[in-house]
Amino acid sequence: MRIGYGFDSHEFRPGIPLKMGGITLAHDKGLGGHSDGDVLLHAITDALLGAMAAPDIGALFPPSDPKWKGADSVVFLREALKRVQAAGYGVANMDASLVLAAPKIGPHAAAIRGKIAEMLDVPANCVGLKAKTPEGLNLENTAVAHVVVLLEKRARPKKTRKKTK
Repeated sequence: MRIGYGFDSHEFRPGIPLKMGGITLAHDKGLGGHSDGDVLLHAITDALLGAMAAPDIGALFPPSDPKWKGADSVVFLREALKRVQAAGYGVANMDASLVLAAPKIGPHAAAIRGKIAEMLDVPANCVGLKAKTPEGLNLENTAVAHVVVLLEKRARPKKTRKKTK
């Protein structure tokens, strides 16, 4: 087994859509960032990469590269998953905590968990998601994501032998 931890944060900015866990949420502000600013997918990506002792999201998809400007964060997650699978691992479960003042995540939690479960190829009951308010932390204009993933070694498929007569 391997464990990985990921963290990301972005500031809210007007005039851009809010992406969280691959879902677009109705809100008057989105998260600024070089890509689409999806803090949850960024933290999941870093957790997967960290579990594999691979370079982090910033090294693989540098913000200095215009190629990644406005990119869908699903691209980053898929690359991390390719590395996990190539090493013979799969996701056992994932747990995330979001810290943000608004919007409320509760009404969207099931959809976000379902989308993440689909992307990670795990049942929805293997994806934990909690949201907390940043009481007293002076983070009212920021979204923060903390993620931990557990990877498990996957059995390699047995090679089939041709039957001889």
